Amino acid sequence: MTDAALSELTVPGTLRVGINLANILLVTGMSPDGTPEGVAPDMAAVVAQRLGTAVSYVSYATPGDVADAVGRDEWDIGLIAQDPERAGTIAFCGAYVEIAATYLVPDGSPLQSIADVDRPGVRIAVSGRSAYDLFLDRTLKQATLHRADGLAGAFELFKTGKLDALAGLVPALKDNAENLPGSKILDGHYTTVRQAIGTKPRNKALGAIVEQVVADAIASGVVADLVQRHGVDGKLQVASDT
Repeated sequence: MTDAALSELTVPGTLRVGINLANILLVTGMSPDGTPEGVAPDMAAVVAQRLGTAVSYVSYATPGDVADAVGRDEWDIGLIAQDPERAGTIAFCGAYVEIAATYLVPDGSPLQSIADVDRPGVRIAVSGRSAYDLFLDRTLKQATLHRADGLAGAFELFKTGKLDALAGLVPALKDNAENLPGSKILDGHYTTVRQAIGTKPRNKALGAIVEQVVADAIASGVVADLVQRHGVDGKLQVASDT
């Protein structure tokens, strides 16, 4: 199967990896030569090691950019969150980590629970084309989404636009809350974002290898070790089977 997977690579002997720089939990730094560092790049390196290839990182500013690039054949594997909309063009393997998503509300907000947020007139700031933006776009019935570029952009829109809620991942919202006195993170979560590795749907052999690599990395403790090594323990959870 490895030979079949290698034959599916566009550049012989090199695994091209699409990396989303916007997720600061998965990409926690850059090396002096500009190589991304963190749990996501290291997971890609594990796949390359299994294949016996070199690895070449192709970085993108947003997860939406990573998803778009599959149609331009810019990467062999892309590390972004699973989502039904993205699954139309990307074949996702099993998730390796997951992150809960909820809302941050300002001081004095009448919104006290996640269920309170989906009401007429409620305005929600969100990082455009993030996995939780796509989820909320499908599921919200009455509240409206106001999109910005990236996590920082969404937080700025939330503050300056005096919006009613900020949608985001719990660890990032905790950081935001520290910079907004009196704000509150609503208990629970409206979704759990599952970070995964995707391939082109036609690359069946490569997808099978990646699926096995992810399963082995979870079972052997490699994913847990990466989470701890990069200082994001307590923020990222090793993905469950459900």
